[in-house]
Amino acid sequence: MTAPLAGKLAVVTGASRGIGRAVANALHAAGCHVVRLARTLAEQAGERLTDLSCDVCDAASVARAAGKVLAQHGPPDLLVNAAGSFLLKPLAETNAEEFAGQLATNLSGPFAVLRAFTGPMIARGSGLIVTIGSIADHATFPGNAAYSASKYGLRGLHGVLAAELAGTGVRATLLSPGPVDTSLWDQVDLSRPGFTQRAGMLRAADVAEAVVFLATRPEHVAVPELHIEPRR
Repeated sequence: MTAPLAGKLAVVTGASRGIGRAVANALHAAGCHVVRLARTLAEQAGERLTDLSCDVCDAASVARAAGKVLAQHGPPDLLVNAAGSFLLKPLAETNAEEFAGQLATNLSGPFAVLRAFTGPMIARGSGLIVTIGSIADHATFPGNAAYSASKYGLRGLHGVLAAELAGTGVRATLLSPGPVDTSLWDQVDLSRPGFTQRAGMLRAADVAEAVVFLATRPEHVAVPELHIEPRR
């Protein structure tokens, strides 16, 4: 069978680990040429795969990586904003640097990526942008002050983006998963009340499958938001 996304170009941020890596792998398996962007990746290319070093917190780094992608491949058919970080700490114990760091990675970073790629996608008149949000972009939990602030902001950014893309041919989806079993939980004590145990969390592959689902919808179908959660 023909790969459902054969011939498509996908750009995935945060693609060196966790959800970003799983998304990149799933899109590659579906036939995409995948450009993986992450701070820890060295520049290299393989079969339908390009790795570029990119720190989403550094606007100049994003601009350099985007310039290479656009010059070599043109605008992506699929842009996935998956880079992110997670801080679990009560508001009173969160310092200004930690708060700013969450905003930099989870909000300013995606903004820089959108600024770099959205214009060329609009000019072409097609494409899909998937922003990886979180259950914390629409629900509140103790200890999530900085993380929730960044994800609520990301939700607002997505909403404005979706409104501005109306009529351009470019679609946008906010994909908000519940807890996902990744290395971000390695230093968290999940024995405390209210936490989902890792065995009961979503897997990164579940989020990746949702991205493939979104990318394979007909072009006349828009999915503004998609929430996925572990079965209760």
